[in-house]
Amino acid sequence: MTDVLIKKDNATRAGSNMPDYATARGSFSWDVARAGLAGLPNGALNIAHEAVDRHLTDGRGDQVAIRWIAKSGARTDLSYADLAHETNRFANVLRDLGLQKGDKVYSLLGRTPELYIAALGTLKAGCVFCPLFSAFGPEPIQSRLEIGGGHVLVTSAALYKRKVKGIRDNLPTLRAVILIDGDTPDCKKFGDLMDAAESDFETQPMQPEDMALLHFTSGTTGKPKGVVHVHGAVVAHRETGRLALDLRAGDIYWCTADPGWVTGTSYGIIAPLTLGVTMIIDEAEFDAARWYDLLDTEKVNVWYTAPTAIRMLMKSGRSLPDSHDFSALRFMASVGEPLNPEAVIWGHEVFGMPFHDNWWQTETGGIMIANYASMDVKPGSMGKPLPGIEAGIVEITDTGAREITKPQAIGELALRPGWPSMMRTYLDQQARYEKSFRDGWYLSGDLAMRDKDGYYWFVGRADDVIKSAGHLIGPFEVESALMEHPAVAEVGVIGIPDETAGEIVKAYVALKPGFEPGDELQLELLGHARKRLGPAVAPKEIAFRQNLPKTRSGKIMRRLLKARELGLPEGDISTLESDET
Repeated sequence: MTDVLIKKDNATRAGSNMPDYATARGSFSWDVARAGLAGLPNGALNIAHEAVDRHLTDGRGDQVAIRWIAKSGARTDLSYADLAHETNRFANVLRDLGLQKGDKVYSLLGRTPELYIAALGTLKAGCVFCPLFSAFGPEPIQSRLEIGGGHVLVTSAALYKRKVKGIRDNLPTLRAVILIDGDTPDCKKFGDLMDAAESDFETQPMQPEDMALLHFTSGTTGKPKGVVHVHGAVVAHRETGRLALDLRAGDIYWCTADPGWVTGTSYGIIAPLTLGVTMIIDEAEFDAARWYDLLDTEKVNVWYTAPTAIRMLMKSGRSLPDSHDFSALRFMASVGEPLNPEAVIWGHEVFGMPFHDNWWQTETGGIMIANYASMDVKPGSMGKPLPGIEAGIVEITDTGAREITKPQAIGELALRPGWPSMMRTYLDQQARYEKSFRDGWYLSGDLAMRDKDGYYWFVGRADDVIKSAGHLIGPFEVESALMEHPAVAEVGVIGIPDETAGEIVKAYVALKPGFEPGDELQLELLGHARKRLGPAVAPKEIAFRQNLPKTRSGKIMRRLLKARELGLPEGDISTLESDET
């Protein structure tokens, strides 16, 4: 914790969407928030209607909804009216392919206009949208398509040939692959399908509890979990975008999150569009000079990015930002992993305002705890719970979950269930879902503490999930891929601290008889993992060990691997089988 406090002046407080935090919490009602939606007849609703079509009725049809900036720098604008017509066409494409309400449409794309059209068109049609990270390798893609029972995949020719073509025969539910470019005989062309489709479509009226989104998150063991969100979640998307990100109609807004992850859907598509903003979508990967130019030339008002990117900007020095004009910038926020205090203070020095860290999870569907435009910022803190969200620090014992009210006490961060964007289940894993709740609390799996002023502070994960550059990586998935190599007998995977990415994946490998450790085999295993998993998930380091620490039941003790790697106390090792390291 830091003693630094970045105070907000009265003008900043008064000009925000939530001038006074305490007053907002005291008067907040989710029913009032729901009344802000346009809705559909007979109590129905649809996320896509709230994000697109309502703006035509409200007179914003000519406003730019999406400004797409290609790698070349060329700009393409889609107004809300354009977006309505294009999403109508894609909804008709799905109907023409025989898809019905509840069928699942996956995307495997980078930041392209087709992704946003497909996402919203899928929701219009009453189908379920599931984004995949484009850097995944074939195995993570296959497992997620299998678990969800994907019916249509929208991707590019290059990604299809490298990652999907070889696994397609293993996906019996997959009816069609739609390519946004290129020409492959066993796939359909996005452009041809769209050209043949009508631009009129009656948005499917959905019930608030109808499934809308499927996001995958990795656990420490077992298969990835399919997190189910419903159309009613749009209430929280819109309200948290307004309160936590201070978004308002007409803003120029840039969310840098990859569309393959939940942030790229909740706050890279849904929340901003429901509030009538103009979204900046940059196709290119991170480049400090390009990012500063974009903030300046596009006159970005609200910027939502990740700690990894902020640290990379810090490394690029002060000469780049000092030559730009950021006077249009009103609010900056960060998400994906805890933001170190130095980065918050650096933002204040460079941009004249701090980065506002916030906390949420794939399971919560939206921001739960945040630093607000009107609230003084304690660098390193995740902030305070949103209006409508009741958070607590709990101790888990054999008898239940007990709330800890003493300031500074460390426990599991927990939330009272019932907010609109709360996950409804883990797909086909109801028992696993129910384990996330105890004694009237949703248990986040994160350890945290609350100070005397009500600010929450992240302490660490209660499990072994690795957070690297904002991505959640399950050790089991990495271990399973490495185990496929003929030289590998055992694998243990942990996350180790990294200045830029937060954590990187490190694998400890025990070899089968007849194989010897060495640089050549190390490179071979790294290449094998990258091919199977993609560069974002694959380990960055591999260390060879004769044996790995295991319990007597044979479970590899990742906790002990991490303690030895970092020189930390080993804790209770009473269940440890003897090992040689």
